[in-house]
Amino acid sequence: MKTVWEKYNEQQMEAVKEFNQGYKKYISDCKTERECVVESIRIAEEYGYKNLKDLIASQTAVKTGDKVYYNNMGKSLILFHIGEEPLENGMNILGAHIDSPRIDLKQHPIYEDKNLCLLKTHYYGGIKKYQWVTTPLAMHGVVCKKDGTSVNIVIGEDENDPVLGITDLLPHLARGQMEKPAPKIIEGEELNITFGSIPLKDEEKEPVKANIMKMLKDRYGIEEDDFMSAEIEIVPAGKARDYGLDRGMVMGYGQDDRVCAYTSLMALLDTPTQKKTTCALLVDKEEVGSIGATGMHSIFFENALVELLELAGGFSELKLRRLYNNTDMLSSDVSAGYDPTFPGVNEPMNSAYIGGGMCLNKYTGSGGKGGCNDANPEFIARIRAAFEKHDVTFQTAELGRVDCGGGGTIAYIMAQYNMNVIDAGVAVLSMHAPWEVTSQADVYETYRGYKAFLEEM
Repeated sequence: MKTVWEKYNEQQMEAVKEFNQGYKKYISDCKTERECVVESIRIAEEYGYKNLKDLIASQTAVKTGDKVYYNNMGKSLILFHIGEEPLENGMNILGAHIDSPRIDLKQHPIYEDKNLCLLKTHYYGGIKKYQWVTTPLAMHGVVCKKDGTSVNIVIGEDENDPVLGITDLLPHLARGQMEKPAPKIIEGEELNITFGSIPLKDEEKEPVKANIMKMLKDRYGIEEDDFMSAEIEIVPAGKARDYGLDRGMVMGYGQDDRVCAYTSLMALLDTPTQKKTTCALLVDKEEVGSIGATGMHSIFFENALVELLELAGGFSELKLRRLYNNTDMLSSDVSAGYDPTFPGVNEPMNSAYIGGGMCLNKYTGSGGKGGCNDANPEFIARIRAAFEKHDVTFQTAELGRVDCGGGGTIAYIMAQYNMNVIDAGVAVLSMHAPWEVTSQADVYETYRGYKAFLEEM
């Protein structure tokens, strides 16, 4: 099959490389949802975006051409570019999630055992636990203290930093372990982070743990009890890299779904004022069911729309309902890339191929389409026309063979507002592994597809 690379001229090839330089930096710097929100706001403010909450406080009206963002608890973000038409005429939304599978610290994590200081964890999202052992790991997070101050922690990313890790059995003693089914080769309670090994001099009780806590207090001013009000994530250490001898791919952590978050963000920022208001929605908690105050099941999105409508001429329930009914959305999420090493899980005629361009998934879900959205064909036809007009290369796919499994996105949640929604994003290899792989051409083509959607729908 032909790839999108074959249509690019020399100038377009340079544009692909340049765009992916920014993308690699984004996913290297942003390994938690909080970091994604901070960096996305920083970038958006360079494009003239202002804090909607400041406008709410001052009761400043919004008008055509205004650019505003709504930060929800530092873990989800909405950006609006106000269009020429009234908000009740609907919006064009790009909606991605910025959380990724990882390992979290428990509320009482730190302990000492046989001259080692370790951390207890609870994994987040769907992972193959065995993939996370014996690989360099970093610690990212925030510790909130009783005095109201917060401390950000990043350990393992600077080249002069130490890294952390999870140890594994040597093959010589692993006969029993190797006979277990894959989900139990490493149990959840065995994902313990090795945190230190040097004892504090003249300390009799847990001297290694005491030394680690002294270091944390000296460096960050935190006590052991502060872990109770902390949100600390363990992620792969290191930067995103070019992948393959020809540098045609990206290897990096958290590409599900930050590849779609970054392309959505940049598509919005690079799109001029349209007739309809355009929007990028970057949300938390998708990997665990979109729950919580920062997940898509929360009403924070509705709250933001109510405030926006009020500043745009006055809120009414009727305007809000009309806005929903007239809105189109791309659920910006990844698809499973066809892996020729494991062909049995795919149906070749309906698979997403690396280098095949942006991917549309009419439905996700599992066998029987359970939990899916299933986009309307009339909507898909309009998207096809927009892509054709802008020469966007795209493909359509299912996640895998009908009875092999499945997955979900935020599409079905947004469809409950009675808006047209379809999943659209980038094909990924090794999805949910510590290091995932995408095609740089697919990343760029998805950015172009998102822009075409915002400009034509």
